[in-house]
Amino acid sequence: MKNEILKSTTDKVDKLFTYAYTEKVFSKNECEKIIQIGKDKGLIESFTKGDTDIRSSKQAWLFNDNDLDWIFKKITDVVFFLNNEYFNFDINELNEAIQFTNYKAPSDKYGKHIDRGYQFLVRKLSLSIQLTDPKEYEGGELILYEDEKGIEMKKEQGTLILFPSYVLHEVKPVTKGERNSLVAWVTGKQFK
Repeated sequence: MKNEILKSTTDKVDKLFTYAYTEKVFSKNECEKIIQIGKDKGLIESFTKGDTDIRSSKQAWLFNDNDLDWIFKKITDVVFFLNNEYFNFDINELNEAIQFTNYKAPSDKYGKHIDRGYQFLVRKLSLSIQLTDPKEYEGGELILYEDEKGIEMKKEQGTLILFPSYVLHEVKPVTKGERNSLVAWVTGKQFK
């Protein structure tokens, strides 16, 4: 009887990971090329609801066109692989442009937030790709929160971090140099 009860609850055990990652999605040269592309697009100041206490950075938007399809293809391939291995969400694609974000010292950051909201597209997975060599800046850690302490993500250049869009996260203030990253969201049908 005990084994039958244990077996019947196995399908009810939470098997959802908080995050997954892949290193070297982009090479050093590719990261530097993407940084140049992002900066050439023209960076604009980015604030959340006009409140610099929450977010201070600059950004540009990268759209899936012939010149940038290599970026979208690499990201899509990795995202679908990681989703199948760690989340198994019913996802469609990257329905939004990719955000190139530039954080500069002495204090650019993005405070605690989630990437989904009422009346948004149904964002299921969020991703962040580290473009800058971590030796070139200090601070700027991406922190995901399962609890009050949080988990610091890898900073290696070219690393893609993938996590459910409802996970609380932040980018700590950059205290020296500058941090560049790509951010994107993977959409799908409403959770049920």
